[in-house]
Amino acid sequence: MRRTITHRMLATTATAALLAGGLLAGSTTSAVAAPKSDKANGASQCAGRSIPASKISIQLFSYLGWQGQIGIDGVLAELEEIGFKNVEPFGSPGGFGSYEDYTVAEFRDVLKSYGLKAPSSHGSTTEATFDTTLEYAKDLGQKYVGSGGFAAPGIGGGYENVLATADTMNRLGERSVKNGTGKFFGHNHQSEFTTQYADPETGEMKSAWEILVENTDPRYVTFELDTFWAADAGVDVAALLEEHGDRVELLHIKDGDLNGDGRGIPGNVGDGDMEWGPILDAAQGKVKLYVLERDGAPADKEFAEESFDFLTCYSF
Repeated sequence: MRRTITHRMLATTATAALLAGGLLAGSTTSAVAAPKSDKANGASQCAGRSIPASKISIQLFSYLGWQGQIGIDGVLAELEEIGFKNVEPFGSPGGFGSYEDYTVAEFRDVLKSYGLKAPSSHGSTTEATFDTTLEYAKDLGQKYVGSGGFAAPGIGGGYENVLATADTMNRLGERSVKNGTGKFFGHNHQSEFTTQYADPETGEMKSAWEILVENTDPRYVTFELDTFWAADAGVDVAALLEEHGDRVELLHIKDGDLNGDGRGIPGNVGDGDMEWGPILDAAQGKVKLYVLERDGAPADKEFAEESFDFLTCYSF
């Protein structure tokens, strides 16, 4: 087992950096990182509220570039030192994505050696091979099954296609729940909100995401809301959670520059344009798993550490 990186004490993230950046200026409910008195063995002591580490995960796609330099074991070792308890792998076991050349059983053992679990992953949603997907998910100990997108046939091509996608999600979700691996989820980008169709019964224009929520069974289907891409599509994320929070059990926590042109640039959580106070407030008691992500994160621990510190030590 390739576990070669030793533990190091981690420097405390300065609250002043968040305040100087004008975090959440203008929001009625603001969230800022609270001062820490100590951080040892991955446990934060905070002056403000916090999200427990047990509910925080990180999408490993964030560190695909870094993984290419130090291997997945090196990345996992850094995440353990920071204090993570969960990760969200992507790809498929035995040679692709987070798993490198590990089988699913080997990858589970590697995660365990770093004190990590994988309650969710981004994998295949192909219906014909979904039994294999569920076998992998069960071996890994997942509580949710899904991907970085949505099941077939997708949201393009009209209202009926979105309904067909909802039907697929219901079928896959029922199979997953009966398998013991929990609900099936879909993960949005901008297009799920910018793609809109008229409801054939009322004529009301609705986003594809809203149509999927309305036509999937909450017993079997939930949603992994990517907060940044939703905001980049013009969505009031806090209001969306207030209305549909009972259907969003996983939240992708992503921050960055919202350019207003549908091409936002991700960055570290707490350093960008996202107004986290209202979002985190609306998520309380609804969201089960907060998954950090930064597309193309630099090959160092800064994104993971700073973003983890923000979630585990904030006040509003």
